[in-house]
Amino acid sequence: MRSRLPRVSTVARYVLGLIFFVFGLNGFLHFIPQPPPEGAAATFMGGLAATGYFFPLLKGTEVVAGALLLSNRLVPLALTVLAPIVVNIVAFHVALAPAALPMAILVLVLEIGLAWAYRDVFAPILRSQAAPASAPARARLTDRSHAPVA
Repeated sequence: MRSRLPRVSTVARYVLGLIFFVFGLNGFLHFIPQPPPEGAAATFMGGLAATGYFFPLLKGTEVVAGALLLSNRLVPLALTVLAPIVVNIVAFHVALAPAALPMAILVLVLEIGLAWAYRDVFAPILRSQAAPASAPARARLTDRSHAPVA
């Protein structure tokens, strides 16, 4: 089982990255036709669209985070940025548009699975109490007295 985990997380990373990259690009290029929302979902989406900034910001974030996942760069950062987006996708489909709920659940499962796969990276930010870096450690980072002279 342990030997499968890296392969499963790689596949999950590619699938989640592809979902966000493609649907993020679709927000700009409109190459996947989508039926207009109805009822409360239409009202909600109309309010977000009326701001003028929300959808470009959201879709741009999705494209960048999706590209990071696909390129295997800054994966924990991409997962962190996508987490509130995933929560809102699931909440939207639970409350306003249940027809696409299976896709939202898939995205949630992929996000949680990848967060679990990268749990060692996330462990330090989940401490109940944390202290800032000590002064000597910060001094070492900025001290250039031991740097080689060119």
